[in-house]
Amino acid sequence: MKEFDAVRVKEECINWIRDWFEKNGKGCNAIVGISGGKDSSVVAALLCEALGTDRVIGVMMPNGVQPDIDDSKEVCAALGIKNYTINIHDMTSALLDVQFKEAGIEVTKQTKVNLSPRIRMSVLYAVSQSNNGRVANTCNLSEDWVGYSTRYGDAAGDFSPLAGLTVTEVRAIGALTAVPKHLVVKAPSDGLTGLTDEDNLGFTYDALDKYIRTGLIDDEETKEKIDHKHELNLFKMKAIPGFHWNDKDDLTK
Repeated sequence: MKEFDAVRVKEECINWIRDWFEKNGKGCNAIVGISGGKDSSVVAALLCEALGTDRVIGVMMPNGVQPDIDDSKEVCAALGIKNYTINIHDMTSALLDVQFKEAGIEVTKQTKVNLSPRIRMSVLYAVSQSNNGRVANTCNLSEDWVGYSTRYGDAAGDFSPLAGLTVTEVRAIGALTAVPKHLVVKAPSDGLTGLTDEDNLGFTYDALDKYIRTGLIDDEETKEKIDHKHELNLFKMKAIPGFHWNDKDDLTK
């Protein structure tokens, strides 16, 4: 396996962002949800270096009271970016506690967990359309590998700077940015269940990242967990399949 050079990859990612905006959003702003975790913080920092702080807008979206909201504010202050705070509590509550009950729909735990990120993505796109923007996806390769994201929630976006980077690699790049270092090493959490990512997954990112990059893993049970989650969630990484009654048709004509 080729050794990871954080300095080189960081510059390549910055150039990739510039090129993407040149082709897909010339002059547009970058809109990024700021959770206070490493991924959104590192993406915001890379966007600032690629486009300039004046073209990056952070959006904080607590659901009621967010215990670590100060981390989100610290990121925006450290990077010097314009930011908005939009509390999604009333929106989620109106759906779950009012509309669903009136419709007679029993709300499952998974519904509650996934609704917040989907509402947040709707907010991001609304902010984007009101600010000549393009929405950044902040998922990393490790999360995508095991499906640890919400489809059409945090898994959505217009471009994804961290899509090819593991958690270990994101941290290495984050250490080279203006992101406060304690946020780069902060234990990843979904901010929804009260647990860390590793608690929810049942294995560490160190083990997952090593397996992704080398195929090596020390524990067979962990390997089976990772393989199962990867296979189960492959559909999340693919475009929506569509039925075509005649694949031989040239639809470009």
